[in-house]
Amino acid sequence: MKRFLLPLFFLLATGAVQAADHAAPQADAAKGQQIAAGICVACHNADGNSVIPVNPKLAGQHADYLAKQLREFKSGARPSPVMMGMSAGLSDDDMRNVAAWFAAQKPSGGETKDRETLAQAQKLYRGGDQAKGLPACAGCHGPAGAGIPAQYPRLAGQHADYIEAQLKSFRAAGADPKDTSARANDPNKMMRMVAVKMTDPEIKAVADYIAGLH
Repeated sequence: MKRFLLPLFFLLATGAVQAADHAAPQADAAKGQQIAAGICVACHNADGNSVIPVNPKLAGQHADYLAKQLREFKSGARPSPVMMGMSAGLSDDDMRNVAAWFAAQKPSGGETKDRETLAQAQKLYRGGDQAKGLPACAGCHGPAGAGIPAQYPRLAGQHADYIEAQLKSFRAAGADPKDTSARANDPNKMMRMVAVKMTDPEIKAVADYIAGLH
């Protein structure tokens, strides 16, 4: 029996070494900084703190989430002619590297501008609307909008205009699955099922509330 165990041990050990050899390489944020300075700077700033309301802030965003979005822009799973062009020349390593760079940057703060809708937005964000079957945003993105790494993106301080546009795009995809111009890259249709239950005023109010989270 022992003579069979020894070859089995070496077989398992060899498999472990091969698995380690094929593990994904560690991201290099320094290389990512170079990519950001050459490709991303015009729309998102070199440190990811975009000052253009329709372009998202990337600083402090979870690296896995950023890399996923870049892959899906490149493949077309997330429609955007601009970002498809920007990501076309990036390798998987490039995407991991630039994601690591932006994730390591300190995000700039934002503010809630509409005080009249603050209470309504806070209620929707934290508690949802049971009558409409609308879940609380905080359930996935956290009370302060920090998100959960590798699962749900950070929202705190994000531009309200950008959040509003994304919610409406998810809603469009949820209402019409054939709309290929809308955003439908959410796992298990989670955001589509949420956004389709929201009105324009609710979306605007929640987006404004999110901008003030920190």
